[in-house]
Amino acid sequence: MFPSTKTTATDRFIPNRGSIDERMSSSMKLQENWMPEGEYETLLAKNMLGQEENSRILAYREKPPAPEAHDTLKVIYSQSNHVTAKAKITRVIPNEPMKTLDAPDLLDDFYCHLLDWSSQNIVAVALREVIFLWNGENAKTEELGSLDEDTNVTSLKWTKDGTHLAVGTSDAVVQLWDASAGRCLRQLAGHGGRVPALTWNDHILTSGGKDGEIKHWDVRVAQPCVATMAAHAQEVCGLEWSPDGTHLASGSNDNTVKIWDTSLSPLPKQTLTEHCSAVKALAWCPWQKNLLSTGGGSADRTIRFWNTQTGACLNHVDTGSQVCDLKWSLHDKELISGHGFSDNQLSVWKYPSLVKVADLTGHTARVLGLAQSPDGTTILSASADETLRFWKVFSKAERKTAIKQQTSMQSIR
Repeated sequence: MFPSTKTTATDRFIPNRGSIDERMSSSMKLQENWMPEGEYETLLAKNMLGQEENSRILAYREKPPAPEAHDTLKVIYSQSNHVTAKAKITRVIPNEPMKTLDAPDLLDDFYCHLLDWSSQNIVAVALREVIFLWNGENAKTEELGSLDEDTNVTSLKWTKDGTHLAVGTSDAVVQLWDASAGRCLRQLAGHGGRVPALTWNDHILTSGGKDGEIKHWDVRVAQPCVATMAAHAQEVCGLEWSPDGTHLASGSNDNTVKIWDTSLSPLPKQTLTEHCSAVKALAWCPWQKNLLSTGGGSADRTIRFWNTQTGACLNHVDTGSQVCDLKWSLHDKELISGHGFSDNQLSVWKYPSLVKVADLTGHTARVLGLAQSPDGTTILSASADETLRFWKVFSKAERKTAIKQQTSMQSIR
């Protein structure tokens, strides 16, 4: 017999599950690129983030059921169960993409903005260090240029006239490219980390960095940096100037949204703090001034609507999935959201009722970003499944105007 001791031997260690849950929750809130690995993390994600029991990660989903006929004014939305009523629609939204393009080596990074659609109908997309242009008129693809082999493109943004392209890089530099000449004109250095967000306001280029700073560059002058704001405590992953150019919205991995005016003051006009995860998705309403929509990451999953004049949250909806991007219809009171973990879908919503019109499925990994055609009708989605998909979603203004004129003529007769 072995001599007895006061110490009791054990053959396994049982961890404090509560502390693991807290650490995992903190990790997910701070890192939107996190995805569950293994049985325990999948179960934990289901319990913490509301993943449905039978949902399948990285797999095609069944087509959504046809919308039921009902009076949309009597729909009751249940936020707690994530049950969203389908809107009664007067047009057909195709649930299959018009076109699918391969995008090998598309960087799977929630925080980056890797595609943009210009007013001249040219799509720019970054595949790691290479920038490609796809022409919407003739469907031809060409290479604009490339960075050094060990440097990735982290953001793209066209100027309003579609002639020049701003490029943010992983080595903290902002580049300005002439699209027609196919060459880099300028390199703007000053950020302390990569540049995942860019936006234009006429000749002012605004950039957001991993260093939490926002910089304003006047590209007409020799010394272009006209203002620097220590805007956020963590990476700036969303930037959008309002359509009238009077206000800037910034979103960050610190879970806040800040509203700035054109005075370039170091202090924001509003700080919006109701999201509980990173805010990358920002979209100003094109037909209602001071209305901003924002989307939260995988620990938040909500789309919120703000009066940026007062800072009041007007409404919100829990989407059930990480919100990666948002785009408003240019002509209808609707918007579309792109999602990551766990459903990887696009969703179309009525505003202000927030009744869901349709789910567009097919991507087998998260939707990293959205771009919108110049006429506002088509949405392009870029996904971590390394495809770009074109969806015919919204109606044209010309058609609505023609219908309105026809109705007016009938009333005159």
